[in-house]
Amino acid sequence: MTEEEKKPLLSLKEVRRSYPSGDQKIEVLHGISLDIYQGELVAIIGASGSGKSTLMNIIGCLDKPSEGEYLIDGVSIRTLKSDDLAALRRNYFGFIFQRYHLLSHLSAASNVEIPAIYAGVGGSRRQENAMKLLERLGLGDKTEHLPSQLSGGQQQRVSIARALMNGGQVILADEPTGALDTRSGREVIRILKELNAAGHTVIIVTHDPSIAAHAGRIIEIRDGNVISDRANDSITEPLTAEETDGAERDQAPDLSLSALGSLAAAVSRFREAFKMAWIAMVSHRMRTLLTMLGIIIGIMAVVSVVALGKGASKRVTDNISAMGTNTISIFPGKDWGDVRANRIKSLSVYDLEALRGEIYVDSVTPTVTSSAVFYYQTAEASGQINGVSDQYARVKGIKMASGRFFDKSLVNELAQVAVIDDNTRKKFFPDTDPLGKIIILGKLPCVIIGVMEKEESPFGNPDALKVYIPYTSAIYRVTGDNHLSTIVVRVKDGWSNAVAEQQITNFLTIRHNAKDIFTSSSDTILKTIQETTGTLTLLVSCIAVISLVVGGIGVMNIMLVSVTERTKEIGIRMAVGARKSDILQQFLIEAVLVCIIGGVLGIFCSYMVSVIFSYFVQSMSMMFSMFSIVAAVTCSTLIGVVFGYLPAKNAARLDPIVALARE
Repeated sequence: MTEEEKKPLLSLKEVRRSYPSGDQKIEVLHGISLDIYQGELVAIIGASGSGKSTLMNIIGCLDKPSEGEYLIDGVSIRTLKSDDLAALRRNYFGFIFQRYHLLSHLSAASNVEIPAIYAGVGGSRRQENAMKLLERLGLGDKTEHLPSQLSGGQQQRVSIARALMNGGQVILADEPTGALDTRSGREVIRILKELNAAGHTVIIVTHDPSIAAHAGRIIEIRDGNVISDRANDSITEPLTAEETDGAERDQAPDLSLSALGSLAAAVSRFREAFKMAWIAMVSHRMRTLLTMLGIIIGIMAVVSVVALGKGASKRVTDNISAMGTNTISIFPGKDWGDVRANRIKSLSVYDLEALRGEIYVDSVTPTVTSSAVFYYQTAEASGQINGVSDQYARVKGIKMASGRFFDKSLVNELAQVAVIDDNTRKKFFPDTDPLGKIIILGKLPCVIIGVMEKEESPFGNPDALKVYIPYTSAIYRVTGDNHLSTIVVRVKDGWSNAVAEQQITNFLTIRHNAKDIFTSSSDTILKTIQETTGTLTLLVSCIAVISLVVGGIGVMNIMLVSVTERTKEIGIRMAVGARKSDILQQFLIEAVLVCIIGGVLGIFCSYMVSVIFSYFVQSMSMMFSMFSIVAAVTCSTLIGVVFGYLPAKNAARLDPIVALARE
């Protein structure tokens, strides 16, 4: 079959390329038409500014014609989407650049693997292919070297290996010897000729006639026009018969196991994007730390405020618990403010005994109060006498500092015994043990048998003097009134206070043949305080969230700067086949990683704050909940996604030609 009858591999028809310049357009290529066939070694030669690099960019699908048609194996690139063009760059073309364009933070082997990563090739197969290519190019002992540890010729060979990683049916070499010494340049040309002999179509773009002389076909371009297209009958240093016969016919690596487009390939690309994001973060530690700082402070503030609010709520709850959090107080009258309450004498000792037998009652005590002057030797002070039952300590959760509380037998005997509070002890017995001493309550002498621990109550007068005696003694020896002013019931665990409250109301209404009592539950007080502290915690947390938003804006700003700094890296990745989604994914992963790690560090810092807080404040402690920690990490992840999306999108939208030109 003659060349005229062969179908061209690459075909350009009246291709023009122009660029905007102010209000005008500058045309760089003026109607280029040419065909390139499978297996050719073509040199495109021209002076700087002639348009040869623009032509190569169009051939390699890094750029598109402004006008005209470009066909690859009969398919017009105008019909292809950006991901299809990326697939061509990844699997069909192989680029060899004058400046090598290797990623400085990756080893030689990792640089070679990049096209296969975006092709979804598995890790072991990818590494095996990369090692074979580097060994074939004489770099078997340099696979783990960074580009900075390689010579110019070695870096260019790494670039060639990368171009061949996914097969490289068409090799595009842009001034491949321009940055090399003479010896290294000759070596690169020899490798390109061997690749051509092995079946690759090789297109060399150069301004040097001595380099073009190695090609079998020379296309000369000047001022955006092809001025000559001729066969080169006198090829410089043609391959010998032995070299031609010995050249191994290359085939594209077997990608059948890579399951292109499958879930496995997507997972592989995600894993590699994660790895690349991590390497980028580690390579710029200070920038990463500064990016995290806003997130760390924001998460620390939110978690610490929530922990502080929960600690304060628990402290208040504990204080109320000391008074009996599941208690119900019963008062005579119809409700608070009933002017006839003082005249109602319906609560009696018999009601007390009847309530003891109800299944929802844990313990019960009456309260008979009276004011009096207390005397001990020459000291005197006003205080309050409280007549209570033997179950008072359990009902109210009272703890004894010394001695004991009176039992039922003392109540039945109308015993003249007393239990004093801490204020009374300090007033009358600051330096002596009060147990066994006799204190006179008004006109009633009583033997002190116990001292209560100090109460931390948010209600009432904390400095009042209180003495507790059997309610029988209070009724018959102090007040002379056998009606009770209050009955306090402690509800059994597992019973709802609301249910017990309703049961008590119904029970006493039936007993009295009228509703002449009302109740008050300490559970209502507790809920009110918890709601108040919860509201305050939420308010302060919302203020703290502002710091998270500020931190997110900081992440976005620094990621935008990062995109600018790494524009060339993005261009390299696009040139070797990265999709826009791959670039978007990598930068988004990096932003999310920064925020998640910042969130974890923020939680750790909040724990450190709690340790320091405990040294200065002993009355309460910060309480952390798993919900707040999970919410903090979730919040930091969302911040990474929301504020990292714009920089990632900007990175994905970069033009590969513009990105590659950025130094």
